[in-house]
Amino acid sequence: MTPVSPSSRLIFLALLSVAAVACSRAPETISFSAQVKPLLDVHCVECHVPGQAGYEASGLALDSYVGVMKGTKFGAIVIPGDALSSVLTMLVEGRADPAIQMPHGRGPLPAADQQTIRAWVEQGARDN
Repeated sequence: MTPVSPSSRLIFLALLSVAAVACSRAPETISFSAQVKPLLDVHCVECHVPGQAGYEASGLALDSYVGVMKGTKFGAIVIPGDALSSVLTMLVEGRADPAIQMPHGRGPLPAADQQTIRAWVEQGARDN
């Protein structure tokens, strides 16, 4: 076995400490009002407000937290803490029937926007 110098041990322990701190950091808290709502405003509200096609077809209003959490006339679209089963994430991530992928008739949301919505749902879909 090759002996390890004291300086090598110190470097190893320092790197181990940095890795432990990096791994223990809590993920960024996603804010509905500051991060999710602006995405919905840009990509979704055009159709999902009363009087527009998306709302008339589904009953889904995406112009407020209350509307998002109320869901559609068919049921909830967000299951707080469960992005995998939430219809909202299924639709914006393209995990649903392509005929109902959102935003309808346009390309998918950028991956970073999808991840923001996913993280918000995973963090409990809070009104923050």
